[in-house]
This record gives sequence, structure tokens and C-alpha cells, in this order.
Amino acid sequence: MWKGVASVNTRPVESGLTLGTTGAHRPTLYGTQHMAVAGHYLASHAAFAILEAGGNATDAGVAAGIVLGVVQCDLVNVAGIAPIMVHDAKSGRTQTISGLGPWPALADNEIFLREHGGLIPPGLLRTVVPGAPSAWIKALRHFGTMSFGEVAQAAIRFARDGFVMYPLLADALAEHEADYRKWPSNAAVFLPGGRLPQVGEIFIQSDLARTLQYLADEESAASGAGREAGLQAVHDAFYRGDIARTISAFHEAEGGWLRFGDFASFEAALEPAVMRRFGEAEIHTCGPWTQGPVIQQTLALLDPAALKALGHNSPAYIHRITEALKLAFADRERFYGDPRVTDVPLDALLAEDNLAARRALLRDDRAWTEMPPHSFAEAASAGLSGSEGSPALPGDTSFVCVVDRHGNAFAATPSDTSYDSVLVPGTGLCPSSRGTQSFTSPGHPAQVAPGVRPRLTCNPALAIKPGAWTMPFGTPGGDVQCQAMVQVLLNRLVFGMDLQLAVEAPRFASYSFPGAFQPHEYFPGRLALESRIAADTARQLGTLGHDVHPWPDWTLRAGAVCAIQHDHASGVKAGAADPRRTSYAVGW
Repeated sequence: MWKGVASVNTRPVESGLTLGTTGAHRPTLYGTQHMAVAGHYLASHAAFAILEAGGNATDAGVAAGIVLGVVQCDLVNVAGIAPIMVHDAKSGRTQTISGLGPWPALADNEIFLREHGGLIPPGLLRTVVPGAPSAWIKALRHFGTMSFGEVAQAAIRFARDGFVMYPLLADALAEHEADYRKWPSNAAVFLPGGRLPQVGEIFIQSDLARTLQYLADEESAASGAGREAGLQAVHDAFYRGDIARTISAFHEAEGGWLRFGDFASFEAALEPAVMRRFGEAEIHTCGPWTQGPVIQQTLALLDPAALKALGHNSPAYIHRITEALKLAFADRERFYGDPRVTDVPLDALLAEDNLAARRALLRDDRAWTEMPPHSFAEAASAGLSGSEGSPALPGDTSFVCVVDRHGNAFAATPSDTSYDSVLVPGTGLCPSSRGTQSFTSPGHPAQVAPGVRPRLTCNPALAIKPGAWTMPFGTPGGDVQCQAMVQVLLNRLVFGMDLQLAVEAPRFASYSFPGAFQPHEYFPGRLALESRIAADTARQLGTLGHDVHPWPDWTLRAGAVCAIQHDHASGVKAGAADPRRTSYAVGW
């Protein structure tokens, strides 16, 4: 049953920030010192405490990121992934850290084809080398000022002493109770005493606390040689010490592929960001080892003035953005993969001649009812079979962004679930199950292969209007991430919405492409709309050929966008947190 609003307040603004009453459920948070926004309120608090103690944006962001691995342990793992983006205000330089590990050297795609029908099953065989710990350390080393022990204290405390079980986590544990019971080590932590934790109870992860404390202690023991030596000791303790040995021994005993050599040879890398202008703004994302460039490809097909003329969330507006997204996701399917081993023609994809050819595929009077052709192709993609039922909830994630008193910006999208892989006894860790985002189809650009990274959905982003403002932003949501991020960005840049209203405005999402997670479901033509979008809008979209499906109001499927906008001239920082989940902004 469709209901809800036909429009929201889209009062245009002249400056980078909007003050006053907007109609949002929450106020945009404003401050002049520093601001942190994260997918859980305890992570935001941890970041704020580091900022108050004199730390910079990276120190605070790393603190929050590690906390997310404790308090959102269904969605984020300390031994998971953590793609990071850092902007240095003084130099103006934006860099990324690839907090994603590769498939182990023993990985064998033929086993998935021969023994699992081409699927990558839950369990140890979808595990890749954990990337997050190295990414946090790399960020502190290159951009931070504090020690690992200092920034990890909040996470250690929440793991050791516990935190209050909240409804979203309790619901997730209940939904996946059967999954947790598959493995005794998982059940022992997430179903303490053999039962589901209840809202309001204190939830403790003692083994995880000891693991984090061990890393901090190893740093302290080496700190006499300086901060750099201390951070190296943390890295070595995880990747070349007892943790790597424990995980490797468990995998070897239980039929997994991770070995000590996979850990010892890994270190997260600094990688250049992808940048393209949209109007007066520069949009920065991680490279095509994530789905980040989908944002640039989508925006490159859209004209800001034309979008504004269509009207926010009108049938024509939703149609045009959806069709542009379909074209970008068709290219994700065909081209994106680990650029260290896959030739991803990103420059050609974003070249004006190709963009002109792509724009010619956009029809105002008709929707693509299947995935459209990828770039440089003359016919629509073939060989894909539509899926039955409804899209599954994605193996999800979280997000944190921080802007400090100097204007430095940090954004990270840590992830990895605890219900689809085995917790290594005694560690509190479920090593990264991100292999679920690889493909087994021979010749696929994101195919399983030793030493190759899966293709991530997780993608922090940064928008900058040079000389005016800086805005880190991002969200959980799997295949919906880029779609939600594009919509929030357009709400802000095209319609001048207050930042919180831009985050809260009703959303939509296409599923007309193979999903990023196993089993890569495909729903040709499907378009989901939050029910606050007018019923007549849904009807008109249906007449254009969209297979329209309603989402509930404020659904977590629509993501949980967090954003901070820092005004360069005044120093004022605006923070917005999505009420669709447990996101919160803290700052002053």
C-alpha cells in the first residue's frame, strides 16, 4: 500500500551550509571544532573522545572503526575489511587505503565449480586475508598522531566490560540464530549461555578484548624505539605473530585455505583515489577494486540543471537516475575487479565519447527491463537468468567519517559479518568472509584466484568544492550503497537541502543487475521505492516499464548515510546521521 509525501523542502541555498527549520526528523548537528558521524553512537562517542584529547581526524576515525567491530559485531569484524579515504587539508591531497586482503595462495576456484555448483558456500572457504587491522595501522602511521593503544582503548573497554544490547543487533542475532549455531565457536560468543542476548543486557566479548589488548601490549613493549616501531609491532603481532599462527593453524586443521605465509606477505596499500567533477564539486572515490566509480559513472550521465527542472523524486527524476545507475552497474558487472591483475578501462569508461554513447541509451519514455549493454557493446548483456522472490538483505557493513579542527577529513567503510564464517576459538575474530563478493564464472573480472582481491561494495567517498567546502560521506547497504550516496549528493548539490534532510529524504534503488554477494541474484527491471514516495509516482514509473516494489518507510535496506560538510571560510561543520539505523553525529 503506497502512502506518504510527494515532496520535501528543497529550498535553494546560496552558501555551502543551510541553517534553520527543515522538516527533518533530527536536526543537522553544527559545530566549529570537530565532528564525527558513525554507524553506531558508541563509535561516534569514541571518535569524539579522541578529538577532545587532541587527536586528529585519522586518530578519531580509526578509534571509531575499531569500535564498530565490537558494537556492530554482526556487520563489522575487527579481522574484516576497512577501505579508507583520507583528505589532508593543508596539502589538499586525497588518498585511499585498500583495507582488503586477497584470496589465499591455496584458493582454488575449481573446487567451487566442481563441488559447490559454482557457489562460494558459507564457512572457511570464503575467507580472504583480513585487511582491516593493517589498514588501521597504515592510516595511523601515515596520517595519525596517536598510538594504536590510545585509539583502541574504547574498543577494548566495550569488548571487555560490555555494552548494552540494542534492538538492531538483537534482531540481527535472532534472524541469524541458526547460522550462529552452525559453529560452536560462533555460538559461544554470540549466543552466550546458549540463548539469544536480550535488549538491555550487557554483551561481552572477552576473547576479542584480549586480542585487542595483546596488540596494544605488543606496541607498548616496542614503543621505546619510537611511535613507528610501536605501530610496526602491532602489525607484526597480527600478521607475523601469534594471531596469524592461531588463525592459520585453525584453518589448516579445519579445511580452510589461510596460511601463515598469506598473513606474513600482506600489508594494506596506499592507492590513488578516483576523481571526477560534477558541477562545481570534485567527487572522490576508491578505485574499481570497489564499486566506488559507479558514483562517478552515474553522475557523468546526469545534468544538474536538467535534474533540478524535473523536480525532486518526481517520476521523471527517479526514472532518469535509475536508468543512469543501470548503465553504470552494467559496467561494474563487465569491467570492475582488482586492478592489479584486471585491466579496468576506467579512463575509457569516463571518456566523453563513451559517455555520449551511454547517454544515448537513456530513454525518457521507457525503462530498460533488463540489465542494459555495457560500454563498448552493441547488444544487451546475455546469459543472465532472473532470480525468484525478493533480494536478500546484503551481508552488511557500517561507516564512519570525521572532520577535525584543521579541516582534515577521514572516511571508512569497515565490514564483514560474523554469521557466515567460522570464529577462530580464543581470538574473538571471524576472519574476513569477503570472498562472498567474488565470482566463480571463468573469465569474470572479479573471479576467484589466489592473490586476487574480491571486488568490494564498500566504498567511502569525499566531495569537495575547492576553496569552499569538504564533505566525507558513505553508507552501508551492499549494492544500494552507491545508489543511496548518489541520491544524498544530488539532494545536497542540486536541491540545496539541509544536510540532515538530504540524508532523510525518501530513497529508491534498482536491482536490475547481478548482485555483489553470493549467489549474485539478478532481478531484471526491479525498482524499490520507500513508501514515503507518492503512490502516483510509483504508478507512473510502472507505466515506463519499471517493476516497482514498495519498501517500508525508513527501511534499513535503503542504507544509512552519514556525512559531514566542513565550510572552509567559517570553519563551521555540519553533521548528519541516518535514522534508518543506529547512526549518530557528535561534535561541537
